Amino acid sequence: MAKPVDLDLRRLRQLQAAVAEGSLTAAAAVLGLSQPTLSAGIRSLETELGVPLLERHRHGVQPTRYAELLLERARRIDAELHAAAAELQQLRHGDAATLRIGCGPSEATRLLPQALVLLQQTQPQLRVFVEYGLNEKLMPMVRLGEIEAALSSVPRSAAHEGLQHEALYTDQALVIGRSEHPLASKAQVTPADLARYPWVLARRWELERRALDDLFAQAGMAPLQAQVETTSAVLMKTLLLSGDYLTFVPREMVFWEERAALLRPLRGLRSPWERQVGLTLAAGREASAPLQALRDALRIAGRRLGLRRAVRPDAAQ
Repeated sequence: MAKPVDLDLRRLRQLQAAVAEGSLTAAAAVLGLSQPTLSAGIRSLETELGVPLLERHRHGVQPTRYAELLLERARRIDAELHAAAAELQQLRHGDAATLRIGCGPSEATRLLPQALVLLQQTQPQLRVFVEYGLNEKLMPMVRLGEIEAALSSVPRSAAHEGLQHEALYTDQALVIGRSEHPLASKAQVTPADLARYPWVLARRWELERRALDDLFAQAGMAPLQAQVETTSAVLMKTLLLSGDYLTFVPREMVFWEERAALLRPLRGLRSPWERQVGLTLAAGREASAPLQALRDALRIAGRRLGLRRAVRPDAAQ
């Protein structure tokens, strides 16, 4: 029977640092170790596991597929340890329960605020900490256990590696401009019309941005080159209000501005693309009692707001 390997956290964190920094020298400095000590720790782990963990070359190091698998499990362990430490502190000091979550721009407009109001009524002692941002910021935070869950766009099919998703609602993205935009009065806007104006958009890897590229591709046109790319919903909406900029965002994100007749969707051009809104947790992790309470509040808030429930893929069959 093979002898079990001692996967101690010290050496796993040494490996994490080496991969994160891409250099043994830089990782040693971050950890406060000498470079030979760090190298010896990682080599001993490779010897015990019987597999190479790092590819060493002139310019630094890269993880092997064995290291990537090992570090994915290590991140989950770290997340559980962080959660355990927080719970122990609450138990020791008698602190009120806390919930740390992330939230996207559209969800911060109405859904989350309404849910938090409901949550405060049923859980008055619960303290909620909310990180704001796009998925490029929130998903790594969920993986690392810095937040328990993110309320944002979720994929319709396969989950991101190391994450699990629960769809709650469906939202549609539209081309948005100010109410006095030169195209606002036009009954049938075309991609050629849109290409004449400046655009402020999310980064190219965001789901809405890829859907907009598809819309122009279907018209036989090249993807738009945005004059401004930003992760800030405030900057995006301010630019729309200040000039002839256009954007492509979920309609929920501009709900209040549309209601005040400041911004509006352009007519005659609709993408068939819709996005699903839901909760993302680390894979294999059960929701805490505070998160379960928030999930219930989100469902009640969504019904009151008239949001469309997400349909599971197997429900349509």
